[in-house]
Amino acid sequence: MSKLAILWGFLRLNLPEPVVAALYGGRREVVAGRRIDPKAKAASDLVARLRDGQAMPSVEESRRQLAVMAAKFEKPCPASVRARDITLPGAAGERRARVYLPEGMSEEGVPTLLYLHGGGWIQGGIETHDGLCGRLAEMAGIRVISYDYRLAPEDPFPAAVDDVLACYTALVDGTAEVRADADRLVVCGDSAGGNLTACLMHDICRGGLPKPAAQVLLYPGVDARLKTDSMNDLRDQPLLPASRIDWYLGMYLPEGQDRHDPRVSPIFSDTLGDQPPALVVAGGHDPLWDDAHAYAEALRAAGAEADLIAYPGQIHAFMSLTKVIPQGDEALQDTARWLRARLG
Repeated sequence: MSKLAILWGFLRLNLPEPVVAALYGGRREVVAGRRIDPKAKAASDLVARLRDGQAMPSVEESRRQLAVMAAKFEKPCPASVRARDITLPGAAGERRARVYLPEGMSEEGVPTLLYLHGGGWIQGGIETHDGLCGRLAEMAGIRVISYDYRLAPEDPFPAAVDDVLACYTALVDGTAEVRADADRLVVCGDSAGGNLTACLMHDICRGGLPKPAAQVLLYPGVDARLKTDSMNDLRDQPLLPASRIDWYLGMYLPEGQDRHDPRVSPIFSDTLGDQPPALVVAGGHDPLWDDAHAYAEALRAAGAEADLIAYPGQIHAFMSLTKVIPQGDEALQDTARWLRARLG
């Protein structure tokens, strides 16, 4: 792809949304009645120019790609939010974490959100989600703790699930460097982090641990079979094609791992009815659209409380693209309002 085409892709992505809409005219994809938003279309087109959707990169290149995308397209942590690095327990030793606290707020008895980053279980970390976590802390007026669980392929399943459980247990039982009261704690994650959030709820219920006040799942993957209608309809969506999700899972899951295991596919958990209230966020041009809807519906059917906020024109990870996708900010504000209502 020529450098000129890539440059035009960057320029178009940074134009005001009405201008981008006018440039595309009627040339925006419609999937199952959902038309892609103009800036989401521009982001998808740019990603398609920058990488081959079917040729998988090396793990190192994939990690670099995500880091570059976060640096270019996510708004930074607000200056009004104080951030400090700490360590928190994992299943095999201490792990990095970062605490975000709005200026002027004390940590004593503060409402807390434990954040689990996305990245297909093989990439991402505190730095790639620094802006999102800092902005959630500011918008919701809460403390956010971002946790750096182990990644595959170096540490495949169940390392990440076990780390998250160890971290949560230490936070609520007071053995960690910081403490969080379970009834004033929310667990939140995006994409693979949403999967780990749902898996943690299963482990908490099975283990009889104190339940958090709520859970928030941002475009989560909850069914590793990859057989939904949206997975098929959007299998070639440039930002997250189905082939890349399968590649992630291939590195995350050991050979022969049962994909019905609720610690892999939490939609199969037998604890859904015992879980805390949930907020699920979905994007209509994300292959995980049906995962989000199915999980919210499964929680409700089991007797749990679940709110779903759907953005029919949005792509995967749009809440981490707020420099260029205005609706990412809208979704963060919607999430922050929900958190304020839950945590007082």
